[in-house]
Amino acid sequence: MIALGGNALLRQDDPLTAEQQKANVTAAAEAIAPLIRAHEVVLAHGNGPQVGLLAMQNTGDGGYPLDVLDAESEGMIGYLLEQALANVLPAGYRFATLLTQVEVDPDDPAFDNPTKPIGSTVSEEEARRLSDSRGWRFHCAPDGCRRVVPSPKPQNIIDLPSIELLMSRGTVVICAGGGGIPTVCDENGKLSGVEAVIDKDRVSALLATQLAADVLLMLTDVDAVYRDWNKPQARRIRRVSPNALREWFFEAGSMGPKVQAAIEFVEATGGVAGIGALKDAQAILDGEAGTLVTRESSETVYW
Repeated sequence: MIALGGNALLRQDDPLTAEQQKANVTAAAEAIAPLIRAHEVVLAHGNGPQVGLLAMQNTGDGGYPLDVLDAESEGMIGYLLEQALANVLPAGYRFATLLTQVEVDPDDPAFDNPTKPIGSTVSEEEARRLSDSRGWRFHCAPDGCRRVVPSPKPQNIIDLPSIELLMSRGTVVICAGGGGIPTVCDENGKLSGVEAVIDKDRVSALLATQLAADVLLMLTDVDAVYRDWNKPQARRIRRVSPNALREWFFEAGSMGPKVQAAIEFVEATGGVAGIGALKDAQAILDGEAGTLVTRESSETVYW
């Protein structure tokens, strides 16, 4: 199970253009193509920068809600990934992008505490204007403000049978993009979308567990998990156990969801979770880069 971070596909300092997005997706395809050649792969991806951009473009009366924009970004990125992978892999591989509904709890406390950053950085003045005009919430740091939205915990992958069917036919499935489309189910079994963005790493951990994957590989724009990130004593972790990770603090809007996803997957399956830079995909799997989370790590090893 490979989860591509939205920031790995469109970084904060990149121009928000279709050309840049396509170039980044091509680089991502080249990085993960060797893994697809050697393993059965299911691919998920983030959408934080992309869905935020769509939301900024989707102003005025009659604008689409966030769940629809989640679906739109899932289709857009999936299309680009399919095309890029087909261009770098030998003929004969089959790809399918599945718009994936993911059930969440309507009473999840995340709806009262938005933490998931989406979109690009804006000034404090622009953040205040959008907060007043659209009711958006922002988290501001010295380098600017980013919109934050609820990120409820995934409960159930509604389209899991379709994913399994496609895999059984030898298809490389691109699914749960952007964490999937957040959906709630009422007492009559009727589905409806909600205003949120599910974390794609948490969904990937759930999906990897349900598919009995051997490895959950989370690729981003950071080279590893750091203990004491952004502090003078920061250390880059090479190998660590879930129990050790649980003792340390990681930011909810940054490495926190990846760490939590790694813990959940490794404890549920006994598999291996890897976290690191997209360009190091194969090296992370080989233990030569990034951070590996395993039950077998009796002590924390640093680079």
